[in-house]
Amino acid sequence: MSHRIHDAVGIELAQLVAARLRESSQPLQVARANLSQWSGKNAGSASLLRCYAEWSTILDRPVDAICQILCADTEEGHRLRQNSPFAGVLPAQTVWEAKRRIRNEHAATSA
Repeated sequence: MSHRIHDAVGIELAQLVAARLRESSQPLQVARANLSQWSGKNAGSASLLRCYAEWSTILDRPVDAICQILCADTEEGHRLRQNSPFAGVLPAQTVWEAKRRIRNEHAATSA
């Protein structure tokens, strides 16, 4: 998958997660549980622990601020989405449908 497509998928999925965040606290609970679990599993990786700590700080902000950071089409937004703690918030089918649709859209515009 090209970087352009990967970034488009990341933003699309972030927007779907943000919509869920605005409706429920469940995505925050999943994200915090993921960070806790990942921190234990990756205790020997200083770079991952820094990333998890950064996300932990972000998750303490108001929901609108979290959504803005999560969906930012910036270098920082792309970097943060690479280790998003929101894994498992969206059903797998939703993720695969978004990936398939975006790949098809990019293929159609490249043809």
